[in-house]
Amino acid sequence: MDVSRPAFKCFDDDGRLKRSGTVWTASAHIITAVIGSGVLSLAWAIGQLGWIAGPAVMFLFSFVTYFSSTLLSDCYRTGDPVSGKRNYTYMDAVQSILGGFRFKICGLIQFLNLFGITIGYTIAASISMMAIKRSNCFHESGGKNPCHMSSNPYMIMFGVTEILLSQIKDFDQIWWLSIVAAIMSFTYSAIGLALGIIQVAANGVFKGSLTGISIGTVTQTQKIWRTFQALGDIAFAYSYSVVLIEIQDTVRSPPAESKTMKQATRISIIVTTTFYMLCGCMGYAAFGDAAPGNLLTGFGFYNPFWLLDVANVAIVIHLVGAYQVFAQPIFAFIDKQATARFPDNDLVSKEFEIRIPGVRAPFKVNVFRALFRSCFVVLTTVISMLMPFFNDVVGILGALGFWPLTVYFPVEMYIKQRKVEKWSMKWVCLKMLSGGCLVITVIAGVGSVAGVMLDLKVYKPFKTTY
Repeated sequence: MDVSRPAFKCFDDDGRLKRSGTVWTASAHIITAVIGSGVLSLAWAIGQLGWIAGPAVMFLFSFVTYFSSTLLSDCYRTGDPVSGKRNYTYMDAVQSILGGFRFKICGLIQFLNLFGITIGYTIAASISMMAIKRSNCFHESGGKNPCHMSSNPYMIMFGVTEILLSQIKDFDQIWWLSIVAAIMSFTYSAIGLALGIIQVAANGVFKGSLTGISIGTVTQTQKIWRTFQALGDIAFAYSYSVVLIEIQDTVRSPPAESKTMKQATRISIIVTTTFYMLCGCMGYAAFGDAAPGNLLTGFGFYNPFWLLDVANVAIVIHLVGAYQVFAQPIFAFIDKQATARFPDNDLVSKEFEIRIPGVRAPFKVNVFRALFRSCFVVLTTVISMLMPFFNDVVGILGALGFWPLTVYFPVEMYIKQRKVEKWSMKWVCLKMLSGGCLVITVIAGVGSVAGVMLDLKVYKPFKTTY
């Protein structure tokens, strides 16, 4: 019995290797997922809504996200929160608690959302890489060359990097990438905030108005569409529920995983909301009605231009990590399906060892995994080159994922798991929350689709220059 004890300590109750995640690694994963490129569009979003509605909507989304995340963290285990069956992914939780048709709908929405986010991040990374090149070009020419260039080469560079990183086998092995990415997100958010404060000081006044961008600067119809789209942008800035269960599956126990996750969620939402309020509000105060879709590009080629270069480098490094956080659940699902369907096929199940000079452990490569993941990255890169509209894409993604994944499924699973009585006060409140968020999602989706339609009128595929 004593001989088996050390071996037993190496494994969790499901027979898998003991998980090592803590509240801090979980917080790093969440912050990496949340403070993504979404933070850069918040000054623009507050600019559409104004000084009253802008911060109010942001607090509303942060509260709804925190509340629904605590509901979702209770769904990691089916039945008993300490010893119940583990659900390794968001879809596993929906399947074991709700089952049937809703499981298929959830899978479709989740993977569409994850796929879309990887496209949004590819676009955002290319904009930041171009901003560095254009800034240096502009200063070398003494301000005489406008330095217009295509985003395509930069999207391809980002894609090649992601192809290499995508060969990392699973989520648990990219904790270091999340910590680097979280540090980078603080770096560029802090620079954006500092530049906003400096700009406000230079202006000598807080720009902006109580009701947002004024009619005259835009038409009444544009004002309505932009207001709707701003809701989608803010929703996107909080879109991490889609990977919450996957993050929770990296956490060690005891204490119960749900307890650790609730603590990590609380830390992450406080940190991100504080950053969002500061960056969004200072960006709007600096630029007023002219607040740009991407905060850092709004500072143009101002001095010190090297500081903007540092911020844009931080964005690119962060997005390299964030892409993996959102792509890994898709990779894990496809790997699982392929292994179940073709268990005896060497291309699917066999791993080949590649020795890398200077690295002690060999790198394990699977043929199917390498091919599928490379094709996935190529596809997201090509779509990004076809549709490089950062703000509108962000709005659509926020609208697509917010209600079903952040609110509807967590609420429904909680009601089923906790056996909440129908028409009780708790049941009515949860249903009202879900219904209200559905209305916001539909409004945001309509506004963002209208924005893409307007962009497409003046757009030529693969020929976008900045």
